[in-house]
Amino acid sequence: MTVRRTLFGRPLRGVAFDVAVAALVVFVSLAAAVSQPGGWAATAVGLGMAVALLFRRTHPSAVTVAVAVLALIQVIARWGPLIYDVAVLIALYSVVKYGRRLRDGVLAGAVAAVGVLLAAAQTPNVIQWWVTALWYALVTGAVWLVALNVRTRRLYVLSLEERATTLEREREAESRAAVAEERTRIARELHDVVAHSMAVMIVQADGARFMLDRDPAQARTAVKVVADTGRQALEEMRRLVGVLRDAGPAGPDGADGLAVAADPEHRRLALAELPDLLARFDDAGLHVRSTVTGEPPALPPGLELTVYRVVQEALTNALKHAGVGAGVEVVLTYTAEAVVVRVVDDGHGRPLVSPAPSGGHGLLGMRERVTVYDGSLTAGPRVAGGWQVEVRLPLPSEPATEVIAA
Repeated sequence: MTVRRTLFGRPLRGVAFDVAVAALVVFVSLAAAVSQPGGWAATAVGLGMAVALLFRRTHPSAVTVAVAVLALIQVIARWGPLIYDVAVLIALYSVVKYGRRLRDGVLAGAVAAVGVLLAAAQTPNVIQWWVTALWYALVTGAVWLVALNVRTRRLYVLSLEERATTLEREREAESRAAVAEERTRIARELHDVVAHSMAVMIVQADGARFMLDRDPAQARTAVKVVADTGRQALEEMRRLVGVLRDAGPAGPDGADGLAVAADPEHRRLALAELPDLLARFDDAGLHVRSTVTGEPPALPPGLELTVYRVVQEALTNALKHAGVGAGVEVVLTYTAEAVVVRVVDDGHGRPLVSPAPSGGHGLLGMRERVTVYDGSLTAGPRVAGGWQVEVRLPLPSEPATEVIAA
């Protein structure tokens, strides 16, 4: 069962408090109805002030005007200060705290100062009138200053909440931009993989056409290569489409928001280049140890590139956060079902002044790449210190090869 916490669009606690304040003014007005000057007419003025106070949060300026007018009627009737005049102080507090502009609170304070003089003039002269006026002024001034302090704190808290909301929106926008940029990079790399496969297929098909009559066995081998490469390219194309499917709105040229841009420095990376990558990070200050378990199978180029980028990004993060001198262990485990990449640092390094450039966007980029191949990623601190990244990438099932008769 859900309990409503609002009433008339206002917080239930605030409404309850305002009703209690108004009820207090009603009570003191009715309690002194017989003994106070003005009798029931004065009580009616007090009841009017109580009703006005019900709206002191939503319409503080209007409530202050209404209470001031009722207080002026009391002055004109020469009833003198009455106990329900506490409503005047409550209205003054409300307009300073909740008013949209502080100018309204200053104006209300000036009107209250005039009211102090009028109230002191109508107070029975038990003591000198200026002493009474000073007392009223001190009470009224204290209420005004307390309200100003509460208003300042309230506006400060609201500004902090607004700033936190803005920062949250900016972080979400940056995260979406990082995802889009990383998807663009992945799509470009997969595009190069597919383009390479197409080039291989064209060369092999041309060779098979020329060798068909001279050497049928070699032509059959070439055709088999074309078929296997085509299947692999088709699978990579499927993954490429999956990356681009949620890319975002179309760009100005009508293409998807993740256009496959040409990069003259971009080239397809392979696992054969992993030793060079580890050596570069070792030269940069990491103590890298590598271990390979199992027999490396023939991986699709896109999956091979993903493994390379995961190792690159994990080492970059280790250099950034663990620092120069940290020990890092890179473990590649090959099984019949998956490739497991595990990168562990001990966290015992020196802070890096100029971090090495990242190949992506940290864990966000690695997660995007791993998701393309239906893999899993776990990352987090170790109990013994340092950080651990582990990625599991399932291997694609072997496509059924067709036997082409001579």
